[in-house]
This record gives sequence, structure tokens and C-alpha cells, in this order.
Amino acid sequence: MLRTCFWTLNYDIMARFRRRTCVILLLFILFICSIMMALKTLRPDRAGFGDPFGLGLLPELQQRTTLLENKQNPQNDAKGDSIMHTNVLHSIAVNNMKASMASEVKLEEELPSPNYNFHVFYYSWYGNPQFDGKYIHWNHPLLPHWDPKIANNYPKGRHSPPDDIGSSFYPELGTYSSKDPSVIEDHMKQMRSASIGVIALSWYPPGMADENGEPTDDLVPIILDGAHKYNLKVTFHIEPYKDRDDRSMYNNVKYIIDKYGGHPAFYRHKTSTGRTLPMFYVYDSYVTIPEIWANLLTVSGSQSIRSTPYDGLFIALLVEEKHKHEIHRSGFDGIYTYFATNGFSYGSSHHNWASLKSFCDSNNLMFVPSVGPGYVDTSIRPWNNHNTRNRVNGKYYETAYNAALLVRPEIISITSFNEWHEGTQIEKAIPKKTGQVVYLDYKPHKPNIYLELTLKWSEKYRKEKEQWLM
Repeated sequence: MLRTCFWTLNYDIMARFRRRTCVILLLFILFICSIMMALKTLRPDRAGFGDPFGLGLLPELQQRTTLLENKQNPQNDAKGDSIMHTNVLHSIAVNNMKASMASEVKLEEELPSPNYNFHVFYYSWYGNPQFDGKYIHWNHPLLPHWDPKIANNYPKGRHSPPDDIGSSFYPELGTYSSKDPSVIEDHMKQMRSASIGVIALSWYPPGMADENGEPTDDLVPIILDGAHKYNLKVTFHIEPYKDRDDRSMYNNVKYIIDKYGGHPAFYRHKTSTGRTLPMFYVYDSYVTIPEIWANLLTVSGSQSIRSTPYDGLFIALLVEEKHKHEIHRSGFDGIYTYFATNGFSYGSSHHNWASLKSFCDSNNLMFVPSVGPGYVDTSIRPWNNHNTRNRVNGKYYETAYNAALLVRPEIISITSFNEWHEGTQIEKAIPKKTGQVVYLDYKPHKPNIYLELTLKWSEKYRKEKEQWLM
């Protein structure tokens, strides 16, 4: 009887224990389910199980993923198909990310590092029917001599592309448009392959252009993007235009910095005082009198840009010897020589560079000598043969570099990447003969010979600069 009561009591205790255990287990399961539901409500509706965390932080990948998602019809997707589709997107996005990273790594491995002390003058004024509806600049007119007696001895008219162009050389890329994305890409790669670091972009204010071209300011964002891809920087080579003065230049600089100054490819130069400032080359600066420039470029000027958010380094063009004193009075920060014709002007004559560098050092100015591979503009100025400078298979270019390095400049500028009219280009050119026109070429060397020479001297400059600083 006692044993029976004992077992009955034991059974009741076990039954209560099992019920309590079941209740606890059920509550635990409900708790877990509640947490899962809460987490699900916090997750974006568009996310599938395969959506990788953090991909939205990569705009390029996000854009590609969104594009792929938009191509699907969500009304017809079953739940299983949706999960599979998301997994596919995940795979594509990750693969694209890997490919992009691999491409960038490969780019950095294959190309030499950019030398930000090598600046090259670049022109974006070319056009063709495919991109512009007509030829621009390739059909450059023959310019008459200012003396009518001499002008009458030379042909008139204009060139007729694509076989007859306003150049003594013919580009490997043909009569390209500066708007062509593939051309911009190719140019950036060529410059980077030469270890050039800064593009000095020929620039006119919006709505303005040279007399043979059309406005090109709308191309600047594309050029900046292309430069950034190759880790290049862009500075501005401000061209002369009607009524350029202190006020218009202030507005120009403000426009450039406000619109483009935030781009990662926008060039800023670190000065010896530790300041980092935008740089502007000012072509034909000597046309404007020093008093006008001083209004803009001196601290006491009525239109002073100094100590404002738009301050910068302004580099003036020196042609004649007297210009060095005018440049100093104007308030410029430095001088450049531009022309690729040794002996043509005081500034472009190599034997004057030591004197100019000494003057600049004494007056706290930068001296930026301009080297070039040669000069020939008879395709547009048929009467100017006496200023032609033969390339001598690259020796002329190397002589200019040697002269520049002797004066130990902070920056060397290159005239030019693609000024085809004056035959100063280092861009790739090819042999070509059409009808009665026989173009000059780079033979016996390859089309990239001047890019290779630029790379050679960029590396030599780096090594010698290390010795200057010791």
C-alpha cells in the first residue's frame, strides 16, 4: 500500500515536470520565432538571402546590380526563382567587383607611376562627322601672312579631311573627335604610359572657343573622369579671348574652382611654404598690361584674388626678355616658355633658361621650361618654314630635356601632347601617303617613340631631383 502511494506520487511529480518542460520549450521556440520575425522586418524588402552586406557602398556595383534587377519582371517571379535570381546577382556583383579590382591592380602594375612634375599641354578641340556632325580643326584653314606681298606667294583655302588634314603628321587614331570616349581613354593611357602626371588642358570660358573651333567646356567633366581612372591630374591652360581682363579672369577662376575643384583629378600644387593651391597657365598673358593683372594678382589689387578661396598659382607666358619684369610686377607666381622652337623667342631658347631660372629664384617665382619634340606648322602657315625644327629622330626632344634638367626646375612642361597643327605632338603618329600629300612620321622608330622618350626623361628627372634635394 505504501509502495503504491509512493509510485502514484512519483508519477504525479514526473507528469508535472514534463508539462513544465514542454511549456518552457514552447516559450523558447516562440521567443526564437519572435526574434526571427523582428529581424526580417528590419531587413530591406528588396534583399534576398544572397544579398552581400556592404555592396550598396560601392556605387559602380550597385548600379550594375540595379540594372540587372530592373530587367526582371517581379510579377512573374516565384519565390524560389527570386532566391535563385538574387544569388545570381550576388555572384555577378562579386565577380564584377573582383574583375574591377583586378583591372585596377593590373593597370597599376603595367603602367609607370605618374610624375606630377611633368605637365603636358592638351587640346580637346578636334571634331569629326561621327561625333560632331562635321570636321573641326582637322580642316584648319591656311593662314595668310600679315604682309600681303608675301601672302600672295602662298596657297589659300582650307584642308579637306580625312585624307588632307591641317597637320604635317598623321595621328594613329585618325581624324578623331575629342568627344569620343575611346579616344579620351586612349589618350589618358598614352600619357600615363609616358609617366606624365598632369594634363594642362586648353580652356576657354563656357560658350567661347578659338576662331576655328567650338566651345569645349562641357568636355571637362569627361576628361577629369578619364584622368582620374589613370591617376592623372588636370590643370587649366587659360587661352586668350576677347576682353580678357582682371574681372573676367576672377570669374573664370571662380567658375573653374566652384565647378571642378571638388573632383579628385583636379590638380593642386604643394608650394615650398606648405600651401596647396590650384595652378593656372595663362597663355598670351603679355597681351594684358601689368597694371590690369596686378588688380587681380597682388594683395592690394582692386580685384585681388589673393587670400580668397579662389587663390592659386598663376603662371605667365614669357616670350621676350622684358616680359620677366612685367610678369613680376603683375603679381604672377611663375613663368613658362611654351614654344617648342629653340631660338624662336627669348623664352624658348635653351641657352636663356639658366638666366631665367636665376631671375625667378631671386624674385620668388617658379620657372617652368617647356620642352618639345620639334616644330613644323607649314600645314597651316605655309610661309613659316624658317621656324621648323626637325625632330632628328628624337634627338631634338632629348636636347630640350637635357637643357631643362640643367636648371633644376620644379616642374617641366611639355609642348605638346596633341597640338597637331604645329607638329609638337608626342601622341602616336603613323606613316601615311594620300594623293599628293606625304605626311611626316617617326620612322625609323615606332609610333610611341616620343612617349617612350618622355618616360625615359621622367625617370631621369626623378633620380636627379633626389640628388638636388640632398
